[in-house]
Amino acid sequence: MHLFRRASRRARGLVAFLIGLLLVQLVNACSAGPQAGGKTRLTIATVNNGDMVVMQELSSQFEADNPDIELRWVVLEENILRQRTTTDVASQGGQFDVLTIGSYEAPIWARRGWLRSLDGLPADYDVDDLLDPIRTGLSYEDTLYAVPFYGESSMLYYRTDLFDKAGITVPQNPTYDQVADWASQVHDPENGVYGICLRGKPGWGENMGFLSTLVNTYGGRWFDMDWNPTIDTPEWQNAISFYVDIMKQYGPPGASSNGFNENLALFSTGKCGMWVDATVAAGLLSNPEASQVADVVGFARAPVASYPNGSNWLWSWALAIPATSQSPEAAERFVAWATSKEYIQLVAEEYGWVAVPPGTRKSTYANPNYQAEAPFAEIVLNSIQSADITNPSPKPTPYKGVQYVDIPEFQAIGTQVGQRMAAALADNLSVEQAIARSQNVAERFMRHTGYIE
Repeated sequence: MHLFRRASRRARGLVAFLIGLLLVQLVNACSAGPQAGGKTRLTIATVNNGDMVVMQELSSQFEADNPDIELRWVVLEENILRQRTTTDVASQGGQFDVLTIGSYEAPIWARRGWLRSLDGLPADYDVDDLLDPIRTGLSYEDTLYAVPFYGESSMLYYRTDLFDKAGITVPQNPTYDQVADWASQVHDPENGVYGICLRGKPGWGENMGFLSTLVNTYGGRWFDMDWNPTIDTPEWQNAISFYVDIMKQYGPPGASSNGFNENLALFSTGKCGMWVDATVAAGLLSNPEASQVADVVGFARAPVASYPNGSNWLWSWALAIPATSQSPEAAERFVAWATSKEYIQLVAEEYGWVAVPPGTRKSTYANPNYQAEAPFAEIVLNSIQSADITNPSPKPTPYKGVQYVDIPEFQAIGTQVGQRMAAALADNLSVEQAIARSQNVAERFMRHTGYIE
């Protein structure tokens, strides 16, 4: 009788699942593809970063040039975007025609057949103009599966007015020991200035994006060559202790809730003496219409501890077309437009050269107009070109990726570890507890997925 009841529940659950799946398919069939009036509607999922907001604002130009296409935007916070898009492509839900994904997802999803290749882009798109490290990161088996909207590494931003007042001279290649000393000198909370701002919001692409580079430069790694997690090691202990200590002493209150956007807002309003984060922020911080510190922001390479290579990450926010898109030709027209030389020129005309999407095209960095308005251009280009995803740690690794590990399981592992690191920053766990629990979580995931016994 119990078996019959369980079987009946499973049968009812299966029926409900199939009905739900049918409803999803019906909704998708009604909401995608050709619309009334002969227009094709493209649904675009993107992140709520400043450059993406500009893309949305300028997309009326695309619609004017392509009157047969109508754009529908779904703009989401970074962690939510990743959850929504991953769920959609994995379940073949077909909610989106264009996805904003990164260098981590592109080759993994391409290998699983979730993305359409972009090897048929028109000649005037000029694929060879894309920066080689960025293009390689968005390819699988030498085929491009996503095109970069912007590319980035990481760098140090600092307030030149505060540093001049303190008599600090910043070299182009600073160290974390120097950063700690400088944070102590410019920390002035009574006047609303905190010595340093760093990511604290949990997420594999939020706090762990930064912390992975910190661990790298302290000599650590995520896994050994047999895929055993290596979080409970002195290198991780030293890196995370440094991070928690400097943020507790010189960081802003509530730092465990601050990701890229929150720290961008803090720095651009003069509340941070320093910030280590994505190079894409350089243009935003240098734009007087978006930044109160545009005339006093300085730039340097990402700080290092003992190992320089892993200290600056390599990333691209890119546009891809899921295999489930019902309008792939129209979607390809859009992604080609939004990542083209012509789009960069359009942004320059509307917002100035300092605001154009960085880190994607050789022609941008060769343009004298960009060089004149972007004092950070050389540092950004050198950081991107020097980032080596094959050697993130001084010790050998079975994976590629500076601030991520190129296996599907890392999304879950990184997020779980990020939650424990945020708890340490918020004083809910000690550093030792956060590391021990992170090690256990990582081991459990790797054992469950068959990497280790």
